[in-house]
Amino acid sequence: MQERPARPARTSRSDERALRRTTAARDSRAAASTRAEPRPARATPRNIAQARASSARAEPAAGGSRPSARPSARPSARPSARTAAAAFAAPALGPAAATAPAPRPDPEARLIAIYRLVGHEELDQALTQAEALARDHPNFPLAQLVYGDLMMARSGSLRSFGAAPLAQLPANAERLQQLRDEARRRLAALRERPPAGAIPRQFLMLPPSSRHAIAVDASRSRVYLFENGDAGLRLVADYYASLGKLGTDKHAEGDQRTPLGVYFITSRLDARQLSDFYGSGALPLNYPNEYDRRLGRTGSGIWLHGVPGDSYARSPNSTDGCVALANPDLAAILGRVQPRSTPVLIAPSLEWVQPRALDAERERVRNLLEGWRIARSSGDLQRALSFYSPQFSAGSLTRAQLPQGLEREMATLRGRNTHIKDLSVLAWRDRSDIMVVTFGEVLEGQRSGPIKRQYWGKEGGLWKIFYEGVIG
Repeated sequence: MQERPARPARTSRSDERALRRTTAARDSRAAASTRAEPRPARATPRNIAQARASSARAEPAAGGSRPSARPSARPSARPSARTAAAAFAAPALGPAAATAPAPRPDPEARLIAIYRLVGHEELDQALTQAEALARDHPNFPLAQLVYGDLMMARSGSLRSFGAAPLAQLPANAERLQQLRDEARRRLAALRERPPAGAIPRQFLMLPPSSRHAIAVDASRSRVYLFENGDAGLRLVADYYASLGKLGTDKHAEGDQRTPLGVYFITSRLDARQLSDFYGSGALPLNYPNEYDRRLGRTGSGIWLHGVPGDSYARSPNSTDGCVALANPDLAAILGRVQPRSTPVLIAPSLEWVQPRALDAERERVRNLLEGWRIARSSGDLQRALSFYSPQFSAGSLTRAQLPQGLEREMATLRGRNTHIKDLSVLAWRDRSDIMVVTFGEVLEGQRSGPIKRQYWGKEGGLWKIFYEGVIG
């Protein structure tokens, strides 16, 4: 449960004179409200310590008490403004941030607005907004920390962001460091926006049936949501997220790491189907995929999900391997994406490229798949087998059994031509180059057919299929 903030400190005579001057103009506005304005408080060491201690504790309950001290009467002198701006390392927005989406009326947007104000050395307004954010979202620890930092800046004792007196808060030192990390990652998302119109390199092709795509940049603790329309992929939103306690590159059950690779959402679970731990819902992923299995990776239950109702967000590395988002952010994604057709890329960091930069690679992939299609349609068994890896396996079907399996499939075609529809190609690279290819295989004269998924890998410089299966 959140600790109640300290009572307003007693003001000095000089502060009372300043208060009378500032409240005169405010009284006319307050007259229209039936809610009494709380007595303002000074930025004293006691207030600072308690605001910062509140932020360093574990996330408070959603129904916790709201701060009552509102330091609206502030001295006019601000000798620490430049120091505070440097300590926060909050940039004044320039060309690097020109592609940032319009601010959203959510807690993170308000937090970023505060950072902007600090970057422009507008500390009075920043403090007012930080106080309001901390009051409106008492379960947002980073907001409490920023509020405490700004109060400390007013006293002239702020040396660096989150520079709490750890000697006074030894039990909360780790939590405070987590908040510092969260702040740095949120700020990185403000400073370094993706280039306008760019997409992650891994999204080679997506059909119109895949209306959305998701990319996770582990280095930034950021989830990017794309909409797929007539003009291709377009970034529509991005969100802060928490990943595995021990980082990424999952290998084994229980290793508390988030997997890296390309996956698909398999289902959608709303809050009514889950415990409060998962917040507003969950989107399970198909981890481990066939490439993971090939490498001997184990584990299961990797989801995108929300956070408990008494929290706003989790620190950057605090899950058992899932990707956790604030409940409003997860709810926004839940309302848009479709299971089975929505790819989810999880990468150490995202490489952003303009879509046209992928044209040559797309053409090579189309030619490769066309060669495979022609070999099957023409009944050329040996040519068709040349597209498959010696390490091919698909369930109970081994490479030794593959020729018989292909012969049976070709026999059912009876020389009829096939077409590839709704082609999706996702690229991946770690130990080797991988492609995850999904498509509908439709016989000439028919309107639909089985949906297949293939995993291709490079072997000796040549692309080979090491897994193939029907998924729908």
